[in-house]
Amino acid sequence: MTATSNLLVELFVEELPPKALQKLGDAFAGVLRDQLVAQGLAAAGAPLTAYASPRRLAAHIEGVLAQASDKAVSQKLMPVAVGLAADGQPTPALLKKLSALGADASAVAGLKRVHDGKAEVLYYESTAQGATLAQGLQKALDEAIARLPIPKVMRYQLEDGWTSVHFVRPAHGLVALHGAGVVPVAVLGLAAGNATQGHRFEAAVQPVVLRDADSYAEQLRAQGAVIAGFAERRAEIVRQLRAAAEKLGGGVRPIEDDALLDEVTALVERPNVLVCQFEREFLAVPQECLILTMKANQKYFPLLDAEGRLTHRFLVVSNISPQDAGAVIQGNERVVRPRLADAKFFFDQDRKKTLASRVAQLSKVVYHNQLGSQGERVERVRAIAKAIGQQLFAALAERHELQGTQDGEIAQDWLLTCVDNAALLAKTDLVTDMVGEFPELQGIMGGYYAVNDGLPDEVAHAIEDHYKPRFAGDELPRENVGLVVALADKIETLVGMFGIGNLPTGDRDPFALRRHALGVIRMLMEKDLPLDLGALLAGAVPAFAGRIDDPSALLADFIYDRLAGALREQGYRSQEVDAVLALRPQRLALVEKQLAAVRAFSALPESQALAAANKRVSNILKKAGGDVHAHVNPELLREQAEQDLYAALQRFVPEADAQFERGDYTASLQTLAVLRAPVDAFFDDVMVNAEQLDLRLNRLGLLKTLHEAMNRVADLSRLAA
Repeated sequence: MTATSNLLVELFVEELPPKALQKLGDAFAGVLRDQLVAQGLAAAGAPLTAYASPRRLAAHIEGVLAQASDKAVSQKLMPVAVGLAADGQPTPALLKKLSALGADASAVAGLKRVHDGKAEVLYYESTAQGATLAQGLQKALDEAIARLPIPKVMRYQLEDGWTSVHFVRPAHGLVALHGAGVVPVAVLGLAAGNATQGHRFEAAVQPVVLRDADSYAEQLRAQGAVIAGFAERRAEIVRQLRAAAEKLGGGVRPIEDDALLDEVTALVERPNVLVCQFEREFLAVPQECLILTMKANQKYFPLLDAEGRLTHRFLVVSNISPQDAGAVIQGNERVVRPRLADAKFFFDQDRKKTLASRVAQLSKVVYHNQLGSQGERVERVRAIAKAIGQQLFAALAERHELQGTQDGEIAQDWLLTCVDNAALLAKTDLVTDMVGEFPELQGIMGGYYAVNDGLPDEVAHAIEDHYKPRFAGDELPRENVGLVVALADKIETLVGMFGIGNLPTGDRDPFALRRHALGVIRMLMEKDLPLDLGALLAGAVPAFAGRIDDPSALLADFIYDRLAGALREQGYRSQEVDAVLALRPQRLALVEKQLAAVRAFSALPESQALAAANKRVSNILKKAGGDVHAHVNPELLREQAEQDLYAALQRFVPEADAQFERGDYTASLQTLAVLRAPVDAFFDDVMVNAEQLDLRLNRLGLLKTLHEAMNRVADLSRLAA
């Protein structure tokens, strides 16, 4: 076998799109290795290091062969009857096939005969020479370039002035080193060499001539002033950010934002963190506005104090390290000032008009061509919110859990008024200057402007919170008013979009319907809301005034699918989830209690036998048709086993039902576990489908009674192995 060496491949390009850099680097390195493995030039799982900086994609692969081993190849030709004449001589068809494979008539004697179950077939066996690294790497490079997940392809001319190529950015250099030797490959009009470029301004030498494949990262850092590894560069930025904040003291810390950190990592080759500041007067503007403009527009890291409040300082990750950083600091401070001034201007201007005065403008904002304007949508959300609020506040009052400033009916009226006001005003910040500039602040700015208008805290909080949860793991609305408006807003979106047939498909979900469904699920479950899912969905349809078809059934399936996936991600077994959700539970707040009960039941020694019996009962009842009633005439119970089962049901089911009604689902199932013995005896000794009609119907009624009693918490037949 040929000796192995480590391989280094680098493509040097103009600045790559920062948000795609990490994905591009991983894909480039991964495809290279996979292609070399496929050609026998590297072992499966060969150690791989991917490098990605603003101006380079590179891969270091260990243990790469200079030439792959030869391989024995067996090629199927044709049936013997087709390839050989009666006298054993090769037919023209066989000779033509052999010629295509580079062989002649002399190879006929060595052909192998194999019976494939139908006829004897001729096989030609040969040895294929292993690919050289130059051949294999060329193929791998071509494939890596073709399969890069490029967000947008550029077309540019090569130096000859005639040839055009397509790539993510113009490429200017190619390195391919196997050990210390250059591998003769070419791509994008570039021939491989052993030299690359360092930092634009701070490289000690230019170009950086690489000694061998293993010295790449070290030479780039020492001579080229570049940290080539994405993860290493990111870690260095994190270290410097924390060090700069600690140096300021007072518990100051940089804001945590992984997306911003990844983007900045993709913008610099050798990070240098600097401390900057702005005038304190800007802190009168809501900090969300200032933070967003610094992060989104300038890629700065705002600094928060120990209480999480924005300070007047921020951190900049520079790509240069001058001896005197004063000019860099001043430049960044000068650049951010107009941005903050714009935010302050928008905030001051917006507060001159009340939210209520902006409601009429929503009728001019298109929501969807089939569902009308935002103004029409607001009216639907108000109607849905009113219905949800009436149901929720009445239920909470019964449970003595009603939040409000007064007791009883006065509290309900107050909260319903708050719900209506919040639903009316929740979208008005869409027509403010601040949200027009920063759409990410919708809801947040509405909350600030509601406070400015002197509205109750319940209304201001609901306006801010009604978009929550915005993403997985986001917090839920703080108060009941916010919960009602958030539920109404999400249900209006879901019912409306499903009602016009605008369903998510594959990876496409432009209206975030999956996220809305999970938001509804989380609010119902985590806030223990006494609301029925089916009633919520069906109750929203009238608000559309005949504009849509009723999508309640289809939408319920969609929500249960999302719930099933979420529960499995939380660690519940598929059988447990299927058993509970098969009953389409309406109170999602109770689902986790049902799952806990099923898990406890599954641990009982009787569980598998009862699950199997339930499955058998279900099949019997399905075959019997839909006219089986849970009614038993004791006088028609002839066999001892059916009498015993009936007696057991009479004794234990009332107790299990009482436990179920109290919400003690675990105890209810455990009480019913004692039915195993009489159920087993029933199936051993009793023929259900008796010829006598009244006996048969009575036994089916007994099984129906058993089935209903056993499956109130979950469909136990789903637990059968």
